Amino acid sequence: MGIRTRSFANNILSGGVFDATDLDGALPSSNIDNTSVGNITAVPALVATTIVASDPPSPDAGQIWYNSTDRVLKGYVLSAGSWASGGSYNTPRSTGSASGDIPSAILAGGESGADYTVNTELYNGSVWTEVNNLNAQRGVAGMAGNSTAAIFIGGDSPPVGTVTTTAAVESWDGTNWTEIADLNTAKAQGAAFGIQTAALWATGEVPPGNTLTNQVESWNGTSWTEVAEVNTARRAMSGFGSYTSGLISGGVSPPLVANVETWNGTSWTETTDINTARLNFGSSGNNNSDGLIYGGGTPTGTSNTESWNGSTWTEVNNLGTAIQRLGSGFQGSSLSALAASGQGPSTATEEWTKSLVTTTLGAS
Repeated sequence: MGIRTRSFANNILSGGVFDATDLDGALPSSNIDNTSVGNITAVPALVATTIVASDPPSPDAGQIWYNSTDRVLKGYVLSAGSWASGGSYNTPRSTGSASGDIPSAILAGGESGADYTVNTELYNGSVWTEVNNLNAQRGVAGMAGNSTAAIFIGGDSPPVGTVTTTAAVESWDGTNWTEIADLNTAKAQGAAFGIQTAALWATGEVPPGNTLTNQVESWNGTSWTEVAEVNTARRAMSGFGSYTSGLISGGVSPPLVANVETWNGTSWTETTDINTARLNFGSSGNNNSDGLIYGGGTPTGTSNTESWNGSTWTEVNNLGTAIQRLGSGFQGSSLSALAASGQGPSTATEEWTKSLVTTTLGAS
């Protein structure tokens, strides 16, 4: 196994007993029992025991130290996260479909004025740019993927105000949209997540008559296949995650619901409800144990934002503006997210970020 070196290491004796008399930083391999400490390849430098008079200029993520001048224990950890204004997009719209995060995102379709739009825009972190249009006007559709490789799924066709649900799917290659294999069942106002070649489109409404469904279809890059149904049929909810690890929350069943279900690649499981039931809201996250939801209708517009850690929803900093009828989940992460395509219709974008900061540990 060799020698493991760490600035604050103690000897680990056989049987797991610590010997604090030798602090030279070396862990002789003879002192580690591989049957009880298996498969160790590295010990990350998460903690520094150095007492310093001033904070280190370039600490490592997760590192802590004692500042003798301030007489406090400090650490270099993620901030609580906050929203800030971003670049305005070009075509006012609500209920558009989107994917990506702050440095690179795509927004397409949605309700613009009295009609649905085909307009597609890309975001580079500061400016939205018009690019090639969808082949067909649609709103309340789903999107999965990113700004260079995405799919646009289902939705309602014109005219706005009637239920003309479609099974059409289009694929984005970074330049053009191309029609590909249709859904097995036309659906709108569902939740999509995943990537261009491995995605899910869950629940929503189907024709005729605005009927709710608990159907789920999976995409393997070639065709759509019906998979395990969700427990609660709903519409106007949101979802985030991957083909094998996803989550849907909220929506209208009716009534307005706070229900949350996680997807493990095979089945759906009911889990902790969101704190505020809502519909037509934004979400961001790349798996079912870490994500963010924000905005939406309660039924009036809200700025409320909630963070998910795999077991608990926590209220965090609100959007700058209460807004509903947001675009579907941007599929970013809990560290980097976008809110766009809201009621008005709007052209405003807000950016969510969490960054590493030095903080006093234990401070309220």
